[in-house]
Amino acid sequence: MEAPKPASRPGVLSLNIKEKAALYASYMPFVQGGGIFIPTSKPYRLADEVFMLLSLLDDPAKIAVSGHVVWVTPQGAHNNHQQGIGVQFSNNEAGAQARNKIEALLGGYLQSSRTTHTM
Repeated sequence: MEAPKPASRPGVLSLNIKEKAALYASYMPFVQGGGIFIPTSKPYRLADEVFMLLSLLDDPAKIAVSGHVVWVTPQGAHNNHQQGIGVQFSNNEAGAQARNKIEALLGGYLQSSRTTHTM
């Protein structure tokens, strides 16, 4: 019988995005419920729980949202992609609020074919 895994303490990440192009590059609309790429050199594994404080564009209010790591870009990744993690927003009110806020800010940008941090 396998021993139960100890509960991991969620990490707290802060992300301050000041430009719409940077928000577009970080947002992950292809993830169910939405998600965001966070540049970090800290080691994370898939399914790790994280708590995020997001500052978007010129809005002084921070968005507090939790989620789980669904993407890892290691240091030295192909095509010089930035090292970091992609976090899927939790399936709750805060996650929906974060997704809706980002999609409202991006508007027509979501239809762009420009490359992002993940795709």
